[in-house]
Amino acid sequence: MTFAQFLAAIENSDLRAVAEHWNHARGSKKMPGWSDIDPVAIGKQLPIIWSWKYDRATDSFTGRLAGDEIDAIFGKTMRGADMREFFKDWNYDAIFARHKKVVATPCFAHGNGLVFIHYRRHGKGERIILPLAADGEYGDGIIGATVYRLGQSRTSQKIGAPEPVGEDVTFYPL
Repeated sequence: MTFAQFLAAIENSDLRAVAEHWNHARGSKKMPGWSDIDPVAIGKQLPIIWSWKYDRATDSFTGRLAGDEIDAIFGKTMRGADMREFFKDWNYDAIFARHKKVVATPCFAHGNGLVFIHYRRHGKGERIILPLAADGEYGDGIIGATVYRLGQSRTSQKIGAPEPVGEDVTFYPL
């Protein structure tokens, strides 16, 4: 599968714009670096964008950026946060594994369905995750974007109701 197949899977026009910018920013490199991303070019999409920096030596992620809509869902910012601490109550292992796969493989991730389910609330949405590499070759971070429409709080569901099915994620090789 190629970038074109990944792009074709994206339904939301704002997510498509972020993916197209990523592709343009990489030029002839395998992946763009954080410094190749132009916030002006994706200014309209900044509220839905988020990014984590990956440290190979410690095998950990640190929050780099989160747009207003992303911060609002969590009630706090991920900027400067250690991922393990940030998601300690929200299925950290699964979130870490997904993000590490994107940065280490490297590959693209596209998700559809109930997003932010780990936060005890959910919304129908779509998400993309793309790798970043300062040297253009070896992943050292990710940039993602998520669109969603909040739904019913999990705490307000009827007792005994089945847990909502989460997000369906597909990975695409570079």
